[in-house]
Amino acid sequence: MADAADGAVHDVDLAIVGAGPAGLFAAYYAGFRGLRAVLVDALPEPGGQISALYPEKQIFDVAGFPAVTGRELVDRLTSQADRFGPGYVFGEQAAELEPTDQALVLRTSTGRRIRSRAVIIAAGIGHFTPRSLPPVRGVTGDDIAYFVPDPGVYAGRDVVVVGGGDSAFDWATTLAPAAASVTLVHRRAAFRAHAASVAEAERLGVRILTDATPVLGRRDQGLSTLEVAVRGRSASVVVPCQQIVAALGFTARLGPVLDWGLDVRDHRHVPVGTDMRTAVPGVYAAGDIATYPGKVPLIAVGFAEAATAVNNACVWIDPTAEVVPGHSTEQSILTGTRS
Repeated sequence: MADAADGAVHDVDLAIVGAGPAGLFAAYYAGFRGLRAVLVDALPEPGGQISALYPEKQIFDVAGFPAVTGRELVDRLTSQADRFGPGYVFGEQAAELEPTDQALVLRTSTGRRIRSRAVIIAAGIGHFTPRSLPPVRGVTGDDIAYFVPDPGVYAGRDVVVVGGGDSAFDWATTLAPAAASVTLVHRRAAFRAHAASVAEAERLGVRILTDATPVLGRRDQGLSTLEVAVRGRSASVVVPCQQIVAALGFTARLGPVLDWGLDVRDHRHVPVGTDMRTAVPGVYAAGDIATYPGKVPLIAVGFAEAATAVNNACVWIDPTAEVVPGHSTEQSILTGTRS
């Protein structure tokens, strides 16, 4: 799309806020229904939370894939959507939504204006920020990673993972095969992670310290060891460490979406009907942000919600259209890009 500086209003049929799995599948389905679509995301690349937090982790609950990495899933979703040529606006937050008589005007954080006939909010959990590791003497910011986009960087290195949830154990088991050593440090005796994740980490030789807190990093041309205070022990435990991975969770907020006149619950969820429609006419929601009784928060569910939202948005845009489009095997699918 043209730069925001040109002052133009860019016209599309459907604006999709969020380029995670649900948003990407919505872009594909919009093309399948013959709609011109654009995706808007504050992150610099598609994939949303998957690309930012766990691109190399295995995902096991996507239909048709016994296992698939986050990166591969995003690549496949993007390839699927790209056959219809949606527009992409990355690195710009969806800031304002202004309903008009004929359309919805979406303004981004750079001033870009997108006029669409319907909007699907697939913003996931919103903008997320990792919880910081409390200061540790002798440890600098360069020694700490909160995201691990490329596990290969840790090959042959001694890594300490701090945390006790599923993300901490996922990173520990992901890094263990290539790292020189992996130690997991958790400040409590019990874990939030699933028992199977803990067992897998133990099987891979991950050293686990509970009731433990990092207290001192020692340096020798960079971080070399980490002293860990363990409750009940008179002396600290010293473990080899050249890199710390902090997996302490993150905070998330929807940001400007809260000011769009939507019914928002707990500052993060938007109630929808069976057609995925929100309280604002012409605005639909799908994926983690959407809520309704009995919802199961899975990527697979988000795909179904995205398709439902697009098909109902079609009828909002054109009341003569059918909600149910038929099966893709019965229709001619475009193989080129749309103008």
